Amino acid sequence: MALKAKNQIPTQINSEPEFTRNSIIALYVDHVLQYGERPKSVYKFAVDNGMEEADFYQFFGSFSGLREQIWISFYHNTINVLHRDTNYATYPNKEKMLSFFFTFFELLNVNRSYVLFTLQENKNSMKSLEQLKKIRLEVKEYAADLIEKGNEEKNSRLAKNSVSIFSEGAWLQMLFLLKYWMDDNSAGLEKTDIAIEKSVKAIFDVFETTPLESILDFGKFLFKERFAKS
Repeated sequence: MALKAKNQIPTQINSEPEFTRNSIIALYVDHVLQYGERPKSVYKFAVDNGMEEADFYQFFGSFSGLREQIWISFYHNTINVLHRDTNYATYPNKEKMLSFFFTFFELLNVNRSYVLFTLQENKNSMKSLEQLKKIRLEVKEYAADLIEKGNEEKNSRLAKNSVSIFSEGAWLQMLFLLKYWMDDNSAGLEKTDIAIEKSVKAIFDVFETTPLESILDFGKFLFKERFAKS
């Protein structure tokens, strides 16, 4: 069972702030949520918040860099929550991946308004995904580490799983779940939890060479959900 994700983008700023990476992120997110748009420029953003441009550039090279950092913060907060569970290290790989996705999306739930805005503001979906470049590397590294440790326990070379294929598959799974989460209108976003469970089971069954039942089960779930929305 994954721990509840309590971390979120900070939104409270001291009346006399000493500007930090987190406080600047909080000011940026607050602007986006209040005005429904990005700040017009770093200069205006700095002036509006009583800081020098240099305060901003001390931590970020641009707003694009700041948005990438928000996603990295989501990832690091997820990992921190997982490692607060003393039993996490003993979980099998499938349970670790389940815990990762459940915790990550709980964290997104807390910040849903910002995440939906930042992923939907650009009609070009590929443009919106540019902010995920750095977290893509983190997720792939996390998945690669899981499979490498799993391979260490296997004697046969043929039984070992491909690290590169598994890690790329984990990232594609993340993108699928992110899109599903964005479209999920269920109470408590509970259907996303179902999608996480079924997709993780399917991808691990593929690597355990018993894919058919899981893939069919997952496919039926997607088919049902697609036509329920039409």
